[in-house]
Amino acid sequence: MEEKKQLQLPEVILRISRCVQQWYPLILLLVISSTAQAFDYGDALTKSLLYFESQRSGRLPYNQRVTWRHHSGLTDGLEQGVDLVGGYYDAGDHVKFGLPMAFTVTMLSWSAIEYGEQIAAAGEYEHALEAIKWGTDYFIKAHTHPNVLWAEVGDGDTDHYCWQRPEDMTTSRRAHQIDENNPGSDLAGETAAAMAAASIVFRKSNPHYSHLLLHHAQQLFEFGDKYRGKYDSSVGVAKSYYPSVSGYKDELLWAAVWLYKATDKVDYLKYVINKAHCFGGIGWAMTEFSWDVKYAGVQILASKLLMEGNHKEHTHILEQYRSKAEHYLCGCLNKSNDDNVERSPAGLLYVRQWNNMQYVSTAAFLLTVYSDYLHNSNQKLHCQRGEVEAQELIGLTKAQMEYILGSNPIGMSYLVGFGSKYPRRVHHRGSSVVSYREHKGFIGCTQGYDNWYGRLEPNPNVLVGALVGGPDCQDNFKDQRGNYMQTEACTYNTAPLVGVLAKLHQLESQNLFCSSSPCLVYSS
Repeated sequence: MEEKKQLQLPEVILRISRCVQQWYPLILLLVISSTAQAFDYGDALTKSLLYFESQRSGRLPYNQRVTWRHHSGLTDGLEQGVDLVGGYYDAGDHVKFGLPMAFTVTMLSWSAIEYGEQIAAAGEYEHALEAIKWGTDYFIKAHTHPNVLWAEVGDGDTDHYCWQRPEDMTTSRRAHQIDENNPGSDLAGETAAAMAAASIVFRKSNPHYSHLLLHHAQQLFEFGDKYRGKYDSSVGVAKSYYPSVSGYKDELLWAAVWLYKATDKVDYLKYVINKAHCFGGIGWAMTEFSWDVKYAGVQILASKLLMEGNHKEHTHILEQYRSKAEHYLCGCLNKSNDDNVERSPAGLLYVRQWNNMQYVSTAAFLLTVYSDYLHNSNQKLHCQRGEVEAQELIGLTKAQMEYILGSNPIGMSYLVGFGSKYPRRVHHRGSSVVSYREHKGFIGCTQGYDNWYGRLEPNPNVLVGALVGGPDCQDNFKDQRGNYMQTEACTYNTAPLVGVLAKLHQLESQNLFCSSSPCLVYSS
């Protein structure tokens, strides 16, 4: 009898383990909902859009709300005889990197497409349009010829040697391009996606601008598809900072699906269908979505085409796209038998050590939009551990956002400026040095390091709305300026939050969250 018990014990443990894993998201949400404070998602949305004004390069407009910033980069492109003034700095430095900038604009545009009404209801729609247009105006300038796109302004190595305000820059502003002899299909594809998505956003409010963006998007896609190659092979200075690890095939699929959404032209849909296998769209099963890896985004959008039921002749391929989309989502929910996304002890999705929050914000966005797609089509998510209702996806989104906004072991809001406790020593040159408006005296390259970088005091300027890199895999976080893996913020961290916060604000304002459990009364 004793021997039989010993044989059964591992099986019992295995069953208990499987049960805990299956119900983990629900248990997590129950715990969080019982202890979490109520968050003002409308305020968080307002702050997230304000952040993009802190990151502006170029001549700032009269209605600039972030008053500690001033004009910068006013000679960008002059050396090469082209006007490249404008655009965004990607993070705490002053290089204008084309690939992450374009992804930022794509995600801002996708937020406005999916949740424009919710953003408008929160009173932030004009600010969302301004954030998008600041990027697309720059892309129009940077696309100087059908087969030429300026990929980067500045040099990461010399830029990182200095700690200066953008208004004082003395580092190289040399511009780098991709063209027929120096291809960059990933950069051309992502920029095409950004402009195609933005063309949808501006279709009603500014039809001429929308048409212009679409014209550029189509040219860029044709250029990227005809002259194939990775942009970091042509623009070597980008490789140390934004290497194209996933290659360019995901960006070409990404651009094609956005161009199909923008034009309804069947050729773009055929591209997504015909290249599905050879470009990895139905081959790669992903656990991340980022400025580099677009497959999960392509798969989510292709799944929506399937759910709409208008493309029955392509059902077989679209179902394979959906299978891979659901692999990603089920992994986030811990509903896969393997390949689940790791979590910290307190439940934060955890992909990697450096700037992990970028993967949390993109996951939250994809979970949110897919939750809507499921609800609107009256369907469920199919995971290896069972079917999942739409509200469980938005429930996980809410749990991740509550963690970001302060419901975590150290009570830290990782959205700067939100709540009473947030990172005060963000790794960001302009934020950490006295404002140009208060002190117009020149601050030199190394002077910033000498007088400002090592200061223990909080930054003199609050980088409101920035989503920093966030805690480690054990929920630990050190608010130190030199801890750039955790305290640096990037535009592509915050961009996906715009749509997520707008959706959560709608649900909260309509009292569609249950007060004592994770259930949601779902409304589209």
